Amino acid sequence: MLTTAEFFRATQWAGILTVAFAILAGLAFLFKWGFRFRLVGVTGFMAVLTGGLFALSIVPITRTQVAGAAHYTTVFDSGSSQVVISVSPKITQSELEATLRQAASNLFSPGRFSQAGEKQLTIRARTIIHPETGVSIPLYLGEVKRSLYKRDDEQMTVEVFNDKLAQLPTPVSKQ
Repeated sequence: MLTTAEFFRATQWAGILTVAFAILAGLAFLFKWGFRFRLVGVTGFMAVLTGGLFALSIVPITRTQVAGAAHYTTVFDSGSSQVVISVSPKITQSELEATLRQAASNLFSPGRFSQAGEKQLTIRARTIIHPETGVSIPLYLGEVKRSLYKRDDEQMTVEVFNDKLAQLPTPVSKQ
């Protein structure tokens, strides 16, 4: 993942190219070259690109890492207040709690909104178990509820469904 310093270095180079294209566009207008309007477009595009790179050099794109969290995959995201993540059926209770906290941090976005008037983002963790051949059952193991509006939510609640966690297959130990 790129750091803010690397984005700033790219911003500097893009800025130099933007100035170069602006000078070239100025020369094109001065000498009435046929492609002068294309150079104006290129210069404008480079200015927008430079602005975007500058923004990325100020605000890094980071993901929260919670100790003990397991890998998860987002399988449903309504874009507003409902998200479902998928976890391994070999997950433990402590890993599930940490994973839910990590997902709550990583999936928060100030751009989320609630069409139903809800004020909380609900993230549910599920896995798929196979009790017998040809049968797959989705099993919801827990959920976290957090504010849709505040990044640092002190009211966040993490709930693990222990009865569902007990239904997971136990790992076979090698002896």
